Amino acid sequence: MTAPTARTAVAAPQPSSRTAAGGSRDRSVGRALLDLARPGQWHKNVLVLGAPVAGGLLRDPAAMGRAAVMVAAFVAASVAVYATNDVRDADLDRLHPRKRHRPVASGRLRSRWAITLSVTAAAVALGLSGLLGAPSVLVVAAYLASSLAYAFWFKHVAVLDIVLVAGGFALRALGGAAATHLAVSNWFLLVTLFGSLCLVAGKRSAEGRGADAAPGHPAAAAVTRPVLAQYPTAWLQQVLTLALTGCFVAYAMWAFQYVGTDVFHPLLAASVVPFLIGVLRYGLLVSQGDGEEPERVVLRDRTLLAAGAVWAGTVVISLYLT
Repeated sequence: MTAPTARTAVAAPQPSSRTAAGGSRDRSVGRALLDLARPGQWHKNVLVLGAPVAGGLLRDPAAMGRAAVMVAAFVAASVAVYATNDVRDADLDRLHPRKRHRPVASGRLRSRWAITLSVTAAAVALGLSGLLGAPSVLVVAAYLASSLAYAFWFKHVAVLDIVLVAGGFALRALGGAAATHLAVSNWFLLVTLFGSLCLVAGKRSAEGRGADAAPGHPAAAAVTRPVLAQYPTAWLQQVLTLALTGCFVAYAMWAFQYVGTDVFHPLLAASVVPFLIGVLRYGLLVSQGDGEEPERVVLRDRTLLAAGAVWAGTVVISLYLT
């Protein structure tokens, strides 16, 4: 047996550097697109399920299936909005210590890819909502229109900045009702609106505190939202107080609206207590400087988690187990 020559000893050809680079580039673009879509923020769209669950439809597979389609539609719509925002805010994001790592701002993804993702996601959102009927399409279209108006014109306009973001959450709740053909009470919509306003006001308040923490820093104004300069701390606290009060009163009116009817259950009225504890606790945390990332505040505070668990338990038992 003869020894193999150098030529025959090579069992298989190695991939060319061009092929390897191309595969790496494709993976890099794919990862950048995934980061641009911000899957860590998709949980906000679970709010779509609020109306069907509160309306007693949790045991209706057909209704919950339609609600799930609407959740998917809002996920796609939010991806379209995130991609548009990242293109619009790329220059400012580059000056922010955390946002500068976003795909467009960091240069990992070209703007044309982000725009393509935005248009595609918007089309998917409208297509999915179209499966549910005209009212659902109108809600998703209203969300996209208001979000784009926010990104292009009203992001730096005081008051409208806060109201439009809060309105986006209210439209999610309305979307769940539209998808399941459910007539929701005005009190439910007010709970959603005031609750959303509370989250946004708390976020702006925390961001404002961060901007004031280093007043002499040359990039202090650049690394935050320019609109924050128009919001006095006292005014944001007033808005937060208004939102917390409105949210609690609207919830209490929703919970007590069935008193004297056959569907009333005492536990539904009792749910007002843990709801109040949660509202007051969140207001305290925001006043202490938290609130820039509401989901972290909720998930890390034991008192909020306990109040939320008791509240959810009383509502579920009163609506489904009695």
